Amino acid sequence: MSTLSTLLAPTRVLLDAQAHTWQEAITLSGRLLEKDNLATAEYTQAMIDTVIDKGPYIVLAPGFAFAHARPSEAVNTTALSVVRLAQPVTFGHPDNDPVTLIFALCATDSSGHLAAMRHIARILRDPARKAALFDADNTDEFMAALNADTTPTAPATEEKPAVAHTTAAADTSDAVASTGTILTVCGNGLGTSLFLKNTLDDLLVRWGWNKHLTVEATDTISAKGKAKEADAILTSEAIAHALGDVGVPVRIIRDFTSMTEIDQAMRSLYVVE
Repeated sequence: MSTLSTLLAPTRVLLDAQAHTWQEAITLSGRLLEKDNLATAEYTQAMIDTVIDKGPYIVLAPGFAFAHARPSEAVNTTALSVVRLAQPVTFGHPDNDPVTLIFALCATDSSGHLAAMRHIARILRDPARKAALFDADNTDEFMAALNADTTPTAPATEEKPAVAHTTAAADTSDAVASTGTILTVCGNGLGTSLFLKNTLDDLLVRWGWNKHLTVEATDTISAKGKAKEADAILTSEAIAHALGDVGVPVRIIRDFTSMTEIDQAMRSLYVVE
């Protein structure tokens, strides 16, 4: 499994770039991948088409977007690029616009970039480290901030989830046995859903529940078939609308890097003592 340092070369970091639209911003990030023969122009267009087709769900946190598309013949090697804009652009996200920082992923499969995604998610979850990415004066400073060591939060307890249900945690009248699975869902199952999974995984470690709940990142189509085997789904508003009624609770997360927001969503599903 590739680490961040193997997937992102400093030559694929572009700081203070000029773009007038989100399409131009994604195109800049795609050109960095094309330049190194990691992906083709068709893949860059696929990243743009993903937003056109599924909405701005790739805007995962305030000021931050993660551009990507499905693995295809347009990808030669799994890799990342980064564009930081001189002036932010809007993607149409109701909560996290405007966007200044765009990471782009091209992947040959669904697993080779998991370690790198986990690292990025933890960096963005730390306000000081995230600010360092936005404030870095040059590529060396940016890479130093991005490659900072991240350490998961140690478990506070060894509590086991007793019940899962669809109403407030204080009301257990409709409680049901937990399946032991939570789904995080995005359009392609390999980008934004992994950010959400990583934050939720770290929350479960903090709770001491990581031995009792499994988090699975998946795509919209697969989620519809897997939903009834899970306690609930966590996803973006755009993807929630695409899913419709899947027979289990769906919780909308605005900021995929917010431990606080995800904690609140989980407490609406589980009895947490």
